[in-house]
Amino acid sequence: YNQGQLSSVVEQAQALTEQYPKTLLVWNILGASAAQIGMLDEAIVSYNKVLSLKPDFYEAYNNMGITLQNQGNLDKALEAYNKALLLKPDYAEAYSNMGVALKNQGKLDEAKSACEKAILLKPDYAEAYYNLGNVLQDQGKLDDAVEAYKQSISLKPDYAHAYNNMGNILKDQCKFGEALEAYKKAITLN
Repeated sequence: YNQGQLSSVVEQAQALTEQYPKTLLVWNILGASAAQIGMLDEAIVSYNKVLSLKPDFYEAYNNMGITLQNQGNLDKALEAYNKALLLKPDYAEAYSNMGVALKNQGKLDEAKSACEKAILLKPDYAEAYYNLGNVLQDQGKLDDAVEAYKQSISLKPDYAHAYNNMGNILKDQCKFGEALEAYKKAITLN
């Protein structure tokens, strides 16, 4: 798994689940690996199995939410994030992911609140600042979005997506030199 050989992990984990059907760790790794290689239905089955074995496993609800979101099932994803937050009210990752789902539904004020809650809970969470930047950009609050992206980059200097999105805003603001620098940095990183 740590070497990124996710197809092999899925095959091996599937075999292990037949031998050890009540082993939480195997089901969880199967779900995470399957989700990362696009086997979203398999991932959801795995997370459901994890939750049947350990109903209070809040990370599984968050991972399920991400997978459902990737399938385009935003309402179900939000349900999963809310279940994670019922179990762990200070779970910044679930708030940040919820922000993305709400943004994708066009609920920008709610999305902004969710991202801000994630940042409040975990001030060094680069992805939450990035997600907040995306929401602010959609709201037309471009200067605030640039600041959110800059904060994200200060916490995670190799965040190519943040540089790219910041470049898009700077380009739209006719700040072409700054935009070009942001794009160059994004390209260098990825």
